[in-house]
Amino acid sequence: MPGPRAASARPGDHRAAPSRRGVLRASLASAAALLGGGALAGCGAAVAADPGTVRMWDLFSGADGALLDELIDIAARDMPGTDVDRTVLEWGTPYYTKLAMASAGGRGPDVAVCHMSRLAGYAPLGLLDPWDTGLLAEFGVAEDDFADAVRLRTRYRDQAYAVPLDTHPFIVFFHPGPVREAGLLTADGDLDLDAFSSPARFLEASRELARASGKQGIAFGYVNDTAQCWRLFYGLYRQTGNDFDLPVGGTVTADTDAMAEVIAFMRKLVDGRANPHRLDYPAALANFTNGQTAMILSGEWELGTFRTADPDLGAASFPTVFGTPAVYADAHSFVLPRRPDPDEAHRRRTHQAVAAILKAGQTWAKAGHIPAYQPVTRTRAYARLEPQARYVTAADHVVLDPPVWFAGAGSDFQNAMSQVLQQALLDGLAPDRAARAMVERMNTALSQPSPA
Repeated sequence: MPGPRAASARPGDHRAAPSRRGVLRASLASAAALLGGGALAGCGAAVAADPGTVRMWDLFSGADGALLDELIDIAARDMPGTDVDRTVLEWGTPYYTKLAMASAGGRGPDVAVCHMSRLAGYAPLGLLDPWDTGLLAEFGVAEDDFADAVRLRTRYRDQAYAVPLDTHPFIVFFHPGPVREAGLLTADGDLDLDAFSSPARFLEASRELARASGKQGIAFGYVNDTAQCWRLFYGLYRQTGNDFDLPVGGTVTADTDAMAEVIAFMRKLVDGRANPHRLDYPAALANFTNGQTAMILSGEWELGTFRTADPDLGAASFPTVFGTPAVYADAHSFVLPRRPDPDEAHRRRTHQAVAAILKAGQTWAKAGHIPAYQPVTRTRAYARLEPQARYVTAADHVVLDPPVWFAGAGSDFQNAMSQVLQQALLDGLAPDRAARAMVERMNTALSQPSPA
């Protein structure tokens, strides 16, 4: 998500060398310059492609970029005669600005990766073309192959504008030793989620973990982070059975009492007693990998970092603390940038390539992401993945950012919400006042038109 942080803090961005398949770094200035005709013409290479080449834009560098290359190589057997040519752009605002401008001019790539949480800023504005679900089914990918929680977010006006590649949820990782010592593991080695099934039980479990580890219980890195507070808050708020009604041009409808209850719980969770208090993201990762804490609240994209430090690493879907199962997440998905007159044969080739990539999703699961194409997660091979198979159920209960143009991965909205929440956690802002401040910021966002 946006802003400087630890090397692997962003899903799909591990800050290592770019992919061998091609790199394009887009700054905000150069993306804005695409509004000019000459700059749009510079995207022509994305259109004037070899008929056997499917050109893809994505934001996967480092480990995830290399893994996507591997995934494409494995998928090649299901798309004979087709080569996928990747162009890697800078994560966050530069990527989404470039994608919007190129799509507006009809000069984008054949296919692009887009966070599902960003779809509301593209499909309703005519920046994307819908997928032919019948054609995808012909290549072995049916609509019911995806969990409803993710599939329903692909729809706009009864058409599918995204094909999910994965779900990347906010979960819990733990070291089995102290968790077992605290009596919080089941006989099968799973986390006893019932022990975390209310605010009081969650806090008591954190105290038991602190006693068992002899140090501290649960780490959560949030200080000066642009998204972590929002991820934890929104998942918990949805667990209260509530959501935000955000009518563009109107005012938000929210349960501020439920918001305040969640914020009060978050304050107790990081009050510095059983759990560390003022942790930034890198410090939280370090505390957990060094065994200073028994558990960490984090995204599954940190699996590689944590497993290197602890080969016996445990993981679980985020516990249901407030009664309604809900797990904060996002999903990488494939979208079709708008083309005024798409070549139907090439579109068919693009559908085939994406279907082939999804069916090779076992490889993508190595990074910790949950493959969205469920036939992969139902295999014996996936069931043997540790600890990925332990949190696969999170995909059934995922909640993404509200479907409005200003929310989603790398957005100023997440940053604005996290700023208020940090004031409550760090500076003593009362939970009820924090809830009202968040609503005020939402109303400000609702009053602004989409820049696209």
